[in-house]
Amino acid sequence: MAGLNHLDEAGRAVMVDVSAKPETAREAVAAARVAMRPETLALIVSGGMPKGDVFAAARIAGIMAAKRTAELIPLCHPLPISAVALTLAADDAGSAVLIEAIVRTTGRTGVEMEALTAATVAALTLYDMCKAVDRGMQIEGIRVLSKTGGKSGTYEAGPRQGSDLSNDGDSRNRA
Repeated sequence: MAGLNHLDEAGRAVMVDVSAKPETAREAVAAARVAMRPETLALIVSGGMPKGDVFAAARIAGIMAAKRTAELIPLCHPLPISAVALTLAADDAGSAVLIEAIVRTTGRTGVEMEALTAATVAALTLYDMCKAVDRGMQIEGIRVLSKTGGKSGTYEAGPRQGSDLSNDGDSRNRA
């Protein structure tokens, strides 16, 4: 495993110099899960939440957050993001909303932080829009599912024990 590259020889935090790295196509996929009561999920899916279309608001918030990641994470490079896409899917069996964020760029550094930020802010927005009916919701399972491009190549996360963040392919409740 490589050493920490956000520290200089004196142990001070520094932004990594990526100027010598070649620009390559990069993509990262991140996920989050918001667990809730079945009644809350039913309200979201039916469009009956008092604050409006929860999936639409969460999707827009996630896209906006991905574009502002470098303003939130101190040592994160500002990147020219080429694309951001968020998928929110109702998981009836798990009484949860599954969130997946995909971010793409052509650049000198990866977009994992942007994908994680997009998924996280989408989850926070979902919580905010639904907290009036369910304060016990839990945001969980935030992680990078995959990344491609750059010197380190491809990364694919394996399944997590005790957590099902995968989508079974059923897109009935996707937004």
